[in-house]
Amino acid sequence: MTGDYCTKDGALRIKEKIEAYWAERGKDVKVDLVPGGFLASMRSARTDVRSNMVNGVPSSNSENFA
Repeated sequence: MTGDYCTKDGALRIKEKIEAYWAERGKDVKVDLVPGGFLASMRSARTDVRSNMVNGVPSSNSENFA
C-alpha cells in the first residue's frame, strides 16, 4: 500500500523526502527510523520517523534524537 506511512517502506519514503527537501535548501537534517512495535488498533507493527528538527524546522543542533 503506497499511502501507508507506518510501514517500514512508507516510513523510508518519508525519510527520503524530508532529507531531500531540506538538502535542496542547504540544511542538514538527520532523520531516523525506529521500530515501534505491534499495535492492536493497527493490527501490525509500525515504524516511527524521528528527526532532529524542532516544530518541523531544522535546528542548529546536529545531534541524532532517535
